[in-house]
Amino acid sequence: MIDNHQIAAAMSVRLDQVFGDLPTMPTFVDGIRRAPKRQFSLSRRDTELALKNALRYVPKEWHPLLAPEFLNELLTRGRVYGYRFRPEGRIRWRPIDSYQGNCLEGRAFQVMIDNNLDFEIALYPYELVTYGETGQVCQNWMQYHLIRRYLEIMTRDQTLVVASGHPLGLFASSGTAPRVIITNALMVGAFDNTENWRRAAALGVANYGQMTAGGWMYIGPQGIVHGTYSTVLNAGRLKLGLAREENLAGRLFVSSGLGGMSGAQGKAVDIAGGVSIIAEVDLSRIQTRHDQGWVSAVVDDPHEAFAMAKLCQQKRQTMAIAFHGNIVDLLEYAVRHDATIDLLSDQTSCHAAYEGGYCPQGLTFDERTEMLRAEPLKFRQFVDRSLKRHYELVQTLVERGTYFFDYGNSFMKAVYDAGVKSICRNGKDPLDGFVFPSYVEDIMGPLLFDYGYGPFRWVCLNGEREDLFKTDRAAMACIDPERRFQDRDNYVWIRDADRHQLVVGTQARILYLDALGRMTVALKFNEMVRRGEIGPVMLGRDHHDTGGTDSPFRETANIKDGSNIMADMATHCFAGNAARGMSLVALHNGGGVGIGKAINGGFGLVLDGSERVDGIICLAIPWDVMGGVARRAWARNENAIATGIHFNAGHQGTDHITLPFLADDEAVAKLVEEALDDAHP
Repeated sequence: MIDNHQIAAAMSVRLDQVFGDLPTMPTFVDGIRRAPKRQFSLSRRDTELALKNALRYVPKEWHPLLAPEFLNELLTRGRVYGYRFRPEGRIRWRPIDSYQGNCLEGRAFQVMIDNNLDFEIALYPYELVTYGETGQVCQNWMQYHLIRRYLEIMTRDQTLVVASGHPLGLFASSGTAPRVIITNALMVGAFDNTENWRRAAALGVANYGQMTAGGWMYIGPQGIVHGTYSTVLNAGRLKLGLAREENLAGRLFVSSGLGGMSGAQGKAVDIAGGVSIIAEVDLSRIQTRHDQGWVSAVVDDPHEAFAMAKLCQQKRQTMAIAFHGNIVDLLEYAVRHDATIDLLSDQTSCHAAYEGGYCPQGLTFDERTEMLRAEPLKFRQFVDRSLKRHYELVQTLVERGTYFFDYGNSFMKAVYDAGVKSICRNGKDPLDGFVFPSYVEDIMGPLLFDYGYGPFRWVCLNGEREDLFKTDRAAMACIDPERRFQDRDNYVWIRDADRHQLVVGTQARILYLDALGRMTVALKFNEMVRRGEIGPVMLGRDHHDTGGTDSPFRETANIKDGSNIMADMATHCFAGNAARGMSLVALHNGGGVGIGKAINGGFGLVLDGSERVDGIICLAIPWDVMGGVARRAWARNENAIATGIHFNAGHQGTDHITLPFLADDEAVAKLVEEALDDAHP
């Protein structure tokens, strides 16, 4: 029978090799946000299973001490985090040359992981949650150390495989293969729901990678500032009658959420020239954004918030106001006092509404946390009641002229889950969408995604601000602002990016570009690395993009041919990027909308200046984008069809995408009507 001595002898990567002796429990810094207790509903057998699963990571001689420790974490926190193995103090990114590794990619990924877990970046750093309430780098600190060790020893001819945070191991591959392949929470269809995911997460077999958290490509809230900027600016053009050259001066945007990606809202509206009021119940998140300069004022009185906003609107000044309180209370005031709101949204973590992502009306943030711990069922009731009232207030404001859009946080789906079927267009289920648009339906889909524009991003791995400045200038030089209005917006964005002080954590940038733009910029950066003008660069993107994500309530909300519920595109994007040699490929379940509601494919590409990487750029970057454009064109999206026609004309002999013939809507409707009338007289 196999024993632990044989198992230990068979492994050269083990925690006892990393640490030698069992480490002492680290101290916890006061004032650092902690994750609330996760819902615990494991049976006695499952509790035993969860404990054994956690003990798999540590040698048997450590079990007597760690078993009760892990069990206590499970019972009090709802998860086994392995706090004892967390590094002491603050984790923070360092320049790439300070990391150990046998290949550049291995060191690059260590930079990104540490950035994700920095106190200034992570939402709950002690629980490895980067953003979005549940989005983790990995599940526990044992996994963190093993992943780090594998990245240190990995060579250019090996691939690290990570399954829901668990480092499966290193496998021989080739220099043209990905160095890391990651999957998160890919549950089998019959079990792909929140209840089963909670069980799997508590057992230690499922990790919610969110989007860029579990793909090690999070660059702080800057990553969504550009997307929010484009969204609100184009919302103004489409719904408020703004000319292409105008901004949001004199207009008011109201929303909620200042943690993680939602922290971008005030800053984005400020860059777009408008005034914003952003509600947030967690004072620590407000303080973070205020210290960054991303919100200009903090108030706790709705009257003061709207009065301050009105004054700035009259003067056509920008202002980002943080309202310390509940968004429902803020909207109650707006309805009672007939306040004018031009644009309205919400970016709380409604994909995890019952896990603390949404704080219900009537509870303070601390009360929310305590009820979530002590009375989870009562908390759910509070959430449902609050969401229903939230929806009613939105309805009233829309009737008065406000433009409301769901900003991809699953707000409308959460309202439906709370029992409000009237939010569905068909009055019974979400298959035909909701009564209010997703921002993708009205704005991002037709104006950006259908053309191939999406959140291209890069990280200067040596941490030099000067490198970031050089890449900003180089990217700007690659953009023709007269080509399309999207390019003009992006030109202005990157021109002013440094002035807006967007960096939080690593020296990183985001820039919305189409396939041609991304490839051109990537090749330019790699050339700069080759010439020694800058250090190595990591390329990536958000999953919130043209082709990487299948999500009927967000990224594919403007897919109207019925395929919005299919995950073929994201899967092909992932596989195609692996085949073309991206440095890292990732495939996640959930994203920002919740388990079972999206499949997200992501990538990372390390620019080392080589001609090899030039080849990957030319093959992989266009594929990553155009696979999505092709799917959108096949769904009969007009702008995507036009983009596809142009693409086919310019890539004869190399690439070719299938385009749809268009049916006569009236003829089809008449034919179906006559046939059904005959069948059912």
